[in-house]
Amino acid sequence: MRRSSWTVACCKVEEISGCLMTTITLLGTGLLGAAIGQRLLDVGCTLNVWNRNPTRCAGLVQAGAQQLNLPGEGLDSSSVVITVLRDGPVTAEIIGSLGPLAGRCIVPMGTMGISESVSLAEQVRLQGGSYLEAPVLGSRPEALKGSLLVMAGGEQDVFEAQLPLLRQLASEPRLMGAVGTGAASKLALNQLIASLTHGYSLALRLVQASGLDVDRFMEVLRPSALYAPTVDKKLERMMSHHYGDPNFSTSLLRKDLKLFLREARLAGVDASALDGLASLLERATGTDLDVGDYSALHELTDGR
Repeated sequence: MRRSSWTVACCKVEEISGCLMTTITLLGTGLLGAAIGQRLLDVGCTLNVWNRNPTRCAGLVQAGAQQLNLPGEGLDSSSVVITVLRDGPVTAEIIGSLGPLAGRCIVPMGTMGISESVSLAEQVRLQGGSYLEAPVLGSRPEALKGSLLVMAGGEQDVFEAQLPLLRQLASEPRLMGAVGTGAASKLALNQLIASLTHGYSLALRLVQASGLDVDRFMEVLRPSALYAPTVDKKLERMMSHHYGDPNFSTSLLRKDLKLFLREARLAGVDASALDGLASLLERATGTDLDVGDYSALHELTDGR
């Protein structure tokens, strides 16, 4: 019976000649949310947008979106509600404020905990809607190009119903499994971002302290199995100490690492080795580093 009620609530997105013939409500228009919104407008969606700070909607409104004064204001005309909000509790609060969701699918694309997503899925079911978690890897540039990596979690029929929408944001949206598996994938990847960036920073510090030319070191690293393209992107920032115009900030990296640690402990994973990195990132709180690109953690590894 539960599966039946869930399926009834699933609303299929139609695609005609590459354009989405649907109205979507987007809640949350920060860096990633605004880029997702722009992409949806570019592919022909009718878009309602909302943000706690109304000025954050200005660019999308200028591009053709309809601004909402309240999150649920445009619900009657929307078949899908995408959220790109700061965390799980905020997302649950905003979705709860929408009231009955009959016929609507809730698609959270921001980062949240596994347990938070499972709880939100149940909340949405009780509100009469369907649920598909769809966190992404990538940021503003990838969203604008429709080349995000989407890691969905939910039921197969709900995923298939939303594929026309997801394919506008990602070339190969993936259904990872049940609700929670998408969230787990996203947290695991963001932990890798934190750990790898920290590792690169430490390597760079030691190389420079030894007097070795960084370019010589990179000549060895680049052809090795240890190299990843993000190394050169972040190396430029670390060498220039320029962390402005971020696609993903230090504060968000810290938030996601703390969330990973919480979920790891709930799952019985010993992630205590990451506690030091979490403490290191705490030192950025309230500083300019916090709002800069996450590679600003390099400034925190200077022990002199």
